[in-house]
Amino acid sequence: MNRKYFGTDGIRGQVGVFPITPEFIMHLGYSAGKVLAASDWHLAKGERPTVLIGKDTRVSGYMLESALEAGFSAAGVDVLLSGPLPTSAIAYLTRALRLQAGIVISASHNPFEDNGVKFFSSGGTKLPDEIEIAIEAELNNPIQTMPSLNLGKVQRLKDATGRYIEFCKGTFPYDLDLRGLRIVVDCAHGAAYHIAGHVMLELGADVITICAEPDGFNINHECGATYIATLQNTVKQHEADLGIALDGDGDRVLMVDKEGAIYDGDALLYIIAKHRQQKNILKGGVVGTLMTNLAIEKAFEELGIPFKRASVGDRHVLELLIKNNWQLGGESSGHIVCLDKHTTGDGIISALQVLHALRDMSMTLAEFMHTITLYPQRLINVNVPKGFDFRNDVTVAASVEQAESDLGSDGRILLRPSGTEPLIRVMVEGKMRQKVDHWAEQIASAVQHAAEIQ
Repeated sequence: MNRKYFGTDGIRGQVGVFPITPEFIMHLGYSAGKVLAASDWHLAKGERPTVLIGKDTRVSGYMLESALEAGFSAAGVDVLLSGPLPTSAIAYLTRALRLQAGIVISASHNPFEDNGVKFFSSGGTKLPDEIEIAIEAELNNPIQTMPSLNLGKVQRLKDATGRYIEFCKGTFPYDLDLRGLRIVVDCAHGAAYHIAGHVMLELGADVITICAEPDGFNINHECGATYIATLQNTVKQHEADLGIALDGDGDRVLMVDKEGAIYDGDALLYIIAKHRQQKNILKGGVVGTLMTNLAIEKAFEELGIPFKRASVGDRHVLELLIKNNWQLGGESSGHIVCLDKHTTGDGIISALQVLHALRDMSMTLAEFMHTITLYPQRLINVNVPKGFDFRNDVTVAASVEQAESDLGSDGRILLRPSGTEPLIRVMVEGKMRQKVDHWAEQIASAVQHAAEIQ
């Protein structure tokens, strides 16, 4: 069954434009509450289901938080409010407190004008498809507020930040520390602004925290994992050993070394996997995505590490990990899943796994990656009308076929629609930068032309 509202990562869009309106979000909270209330949670007699609502630092989060809590309360569900916390913190606290669901108000790496809502199950994982479908079905019914005696209550969750900081620190070995390392942490003015730096500091690092002064409007603006130049410049300025960049909701991470070289999710995934293999603690293989650099796949092959590609999106990475009973996977964008540490992707915990490898092996980022040269990739986002299908256009198909013939076995081409925006993402990868750029531009032009005439 196709979902009308839920995308690959919850419901997301521009604030004030349906469905990211207070009216719809209140109805969403009510509908989710009704589905939860009807579930068999083995609650004590008279006990109501309880959910946790967290958010990032967007100004619209206040409005959407109020709308959600009103909807849940009307459905007879109790609500805990955490305030700004990373997405993965909500997943952890939902599981740790034995709650029925966790809800995050965030649009991740998007600009402040956007926002969204995503859900976690009681186990701290993404909601199963059948629950999302049930919520969408309930949205067709009007809100019928429970009697006052049965309304849900709302209260603040005390020390949510402290609980999560301790959880993150607990994923780093007790016999290691970060003393002697100078680390710059870019919090993207987002949900981890009051957390990430403290985690590194309490593990012994000399920490310089930047972009940790959110004002509701500056989230992801020329900072964080989507704008790495700010981190690069600060690392060089302070002669730091490395830098860590998070995104707005703290679930993705990129890193830079002391020279300013960038290490994306592919590189960080490789470092974690290689270290675990060397320590004989890698369970099974590694899951990447259709966007994972071909050089990383070949490097895993040389190491004898099984590797599989999932569709783009951490949900798909997680599904393939569970299917194969593996623990480690991730995306080029910096979403990395370490299932032995957490149930979902976590930027801080992923950074700690990389730092574990570096400290344990007494190596730098550059030394760990010196044997691998990533293939040049070119990604072009093409704006298209909603519903546009590039697969029906013969010109696009011909352009792709020509590119595949020219690039040969050392190249890849991927066209895919965005799960959150009206875009077609054109990715071309190969050994020669000139060819990669040429064919990426040619195919993107063909897609643009097809979109205009369709």
